[in-house]
This record gives sequence, structure tokens and C-alpha cells, in this order.
Amino acid sequence: MTYSLFNCFVLCLFCVCSSSPPNFVLLFADDLGFGDLGCYGHPSSLTPNLDRLAAGGLRFTDFYSTSPVCSPSRASLLTGRYQTRSGIFPGVFYPGSIGGLPLNETTIAEVLKPLGYATAAVGKWHLGYGANGRFLPTKQGFDQYLGIPYSHDQGPCHNLTCFPPDVKCFGLCDVGAVTVPLVHNDNIKQQPANFLDLERAYSDFATNFIVTSVKEKQPFFLYYPSHHTHYPQYAGTGAAGRSLRGPFGDSLYEFDSTIGNLMTTLEKMGVINNTFVFFTADNGPELMRMSRGGNSGPLKCGKGTTYEGGMREPAIAFWPGVITPGVTHEMASTLDILPTIARLAGAELPPVILDGFDMTDLLFHKGKSKREAMMFYPTDPNEERGLFALRLGKYKAHFYTRGATHSATTPDHDCPGFAVLKAHDPPLIFDLEADPSERYPLPPEGRPDIQAVLAQIEKVKAQFEANMVFGENQISKGEDPNLEPCCTPGCSPKPTCCHC
Repeated sequence: MTYSLFNCFVLCLFCVCSSSPPNFVLLFADDLGFGDLGCYGHPSSLTPNLDRLAAGGLRFTDFYSTSPVCSPSRASLLTGRYQTRSGIFPGVFYPGSIGGLPLNETTIAEVLKPLGYATAAVGKWHLGYGANGRFLPTKQGFDQYLGIPYSHDQGPCHNLTCFPPDVKCFGLCDVGAVTVPLVHNDNIKQQPANFLDLERAYSDFATNFIVTSVKEKQPFFLYYPSHHTHYPQYAGTGAAGRSLRGPFGDSLYEFDSTIGNLMTTLEKMGVINNTFVFFTADNGPELMRMSRGGNSGPLKCGKGTTYEGGMREPAIAFWPGVITPGVTHEMASTLDILPTIARLAGAELPPVILDGFDMTDLLFHKGKSKREAMMFYPTDPNEERGLFALRLGKYKAHFYTRGATHSATTPDHDCPGFAVLKAHDPPLIFDLEADPSERYPLPPEGRPDIQAVLAQIEKVKAQFEANMVFGENQISKGEDPNLEPCCTPGCSPKPTCCHC
């Protein structure tokens, strides 16, 4: 079948021009490592539903997020653009952050809204709260939202219960801020959020959204960015103690159980064969938490670094009867999800520079990925240094390396925070097919083939950076304690009075 005929087939198959456009469910784990799922080889993780998705769908081995920390990664997922373009750097947003994902950035939800899609987000937002909640999902194309608008450790947690019957959360989390709120649409529903009931509330909200959308004959987009498996781990009565892996495993199992509830609902409502489900994660594991911090499998380092363990993620695409089960070694990224969803829905792409590529040929035709390169920015990108690393085909070149506190406690001395910034000229280069652990840099001396690869990588890097315009820095706008969400505005003393 020729490529043009295949494209026509895809459009007809997905009913782009009919009354039954496809639905979309986007699942996004938090601080999950490449080696954390059962289907990716972990011996004690309990992930039966994700394992079933992998068995019945397409499992990726070379899938990347755009950042080794939360907020930038989420911005790229929803906009199809590197976080440098939208200004989501350095680091992450906090409860009192002044900035947020700029409202002129176009999210997946905003791409789908003109086509009549119902849109909902449930879980961790982490793209800004702002004055009067101006950066919440309901301002970014989502009809409904239920969740904690940032990381659930960004508030004091030492007196909160994370496991039944009354096991307190591990550690202190962020002392001095308001306790984390549960927000429904634009209003605070509960503060602090009850971690024992949180996942059940998320599951009920998401399944009700699906049921309502189907009954109203409205196509839908559900975005579920989970708090699991970020520190401090938590789980309710249905998951606590169920895993062999301790608190991390119970947290992961609770997330997996919610995915099972969503899949069951899609089946019961008769729409599973018309729903594209995609699962991945925002960044690598927080290795500093040791057994509570996840596992990057064979990959080097984890969260906070531009090594493979920081940004290479598990990913699964599932669509029964449409996606042929299997494994792909093609390179792809969270950047590619927006253009892919837009193509499947027949939606117009936003009139801006996009860094993502349509994956339909890869997903449905076992074709080659359109993505030839992946760029690696650190948590604090700047125009002077530019990219820390670049992958082109099977080769990855590191122009700079640096460890991160998030990846401390590992025996690899390149991972912790005391591994300071180091420039490499010529860059370190690795063959990721032969050496995914980035242990053995290839010597360019006497290797004209490697020298040619480095020259091509330098060319791609120069072309990319010449066209990269950094957006206004949102996170460096700073914080204002008065912007921290409080269910009793004007109360005193803040933050302890913010309780409802």
C-alpha cells in the first residue's frame, strides 16, 4: 500500500469526516523510571493493567520526554513545543509562582475544542496556579478539572496520612507553604487533600466524565497526569500493602488500578474500539529516594539529569483493532502527541513552530518515525550554553554533563549533585543501541565514521539552535506567598489557617 493510500485509509478508518471522531485518553505518570513497570522488566512491580495495555498495544523502547523535571516536561507534552519556547524554565512551578504556562500557548485540549470535544484534566497540573487561578486547566482548554494544581510534596506533609490506617507521609515535604489543595474546576474543594481518598476521587471523576460524554454523544479528551509515583508515595485501602515493592509499589499499583477502571469504563460504554489511549511519564526516577524513588533499569542516572535515565520513558500506545500489538525501537517523544492527536481528529495545528511529528505511520503502519533527532535541555537551559546533549539516530552526543541531587545515592559518580557541570569538546558520543547505559564513549580518534557522525550532529545542533527563540522566562518571575491557594482567603495566620 502506498503512503498516500495509507493516509486515505487512516482518515477513513478513524471517521474524521463522520459523526464518530475518535476519543483520546492520555495517561501521564510522575517520576516513573524506564525500569519500573512489569512490562518493562521489573520483577516485583504489580502493574497488571499497564501490562495488558503493553501486550495489546505498541510498546516503545526509545521514547523521550523533553525535560528531566516536571513542569517543563508537562508544557511540552500539552503544546508539542520544547519548554524553552514557552519559557517554562528553570526548574518547576511552586504554589506561589507568579508565572505559568502562557495563555497564548495552544494545548491539546484547545486544538480539539473547535471540533466539539469534551475535555477534562484530572490529577497533577503543575503548569502554574497564579492570581485567582489564572493558569489552571480551565483556562487552557479543559472544560473540567479535579486535582492538586502542583506537586503534592509542595506543602507540609509530615502530619498528613499517606497510608491506612494512619501511616504518616514519609519526610517533611515543603514546610512553610499552604497544605496542598484539591481543586475542582476553579474552586478549592478540600485543603489539605485527603491522600487516602484522592485516587478514588480521581477515578470516579474520570469515569463519570467518560460516561457522560458517551451518553451525550460527544467525543472526548481525558488527560490524567497522576501524582503517582512521586514522593511522598501514598495509597488508599484498595492498594496499600498489595505490592511486594513496598510504598513505591503500592503507589504504582493504585495508579495502575485507576487505569484499569478507565479501561473497563471504555469497554462498558462501547467506545474502547474508537479510543486512542497513550501512556508515558514526565521524567525519570528520583533516585535520591532510594527504594522509594523508582528504577531507571539499564539506563544511566535519573531525574534531573540529561542522561538517558532522566528523560527516556516507558510508553505504550493502545487502540484495539487499529494498533497492531508489538514493540517499536523507533524514536519518539511527548512532543509528537499533539500533532498525532490533531491528525487523528482532523484538527488544525496551531499556527506556531511545533517540535513534534505526526506518529500515525509509526503507530498504524509499522512505519519509520519522522523523528530523526532528540534534543536534551537541562533543568536550567540558557541560550549561551544551548543543548546539553543531542541524539541523532542511534548516536547520542553530550556537549555538557552534570549530575543532580534528584539522582543522588547511586554508585555511579556521574549521577549525584556533586558531579559538577563539565563541558566536552569534542562531545562524548555513545551508540545507544549497543550501549544504552552510556558507559562506553566512542573514541573519535582514528574513526572517520564517528567523526562524520559528530560533524552531522554538530550541523543538526547548529540548525536547531539557530531557530530556537527562548520565550519569556516564567519560573524566574518568582513567587508571591499571597498567590498560594487558600480555601479561606484573607484568613490569619497564613498558611496554617488555610484549612477546609
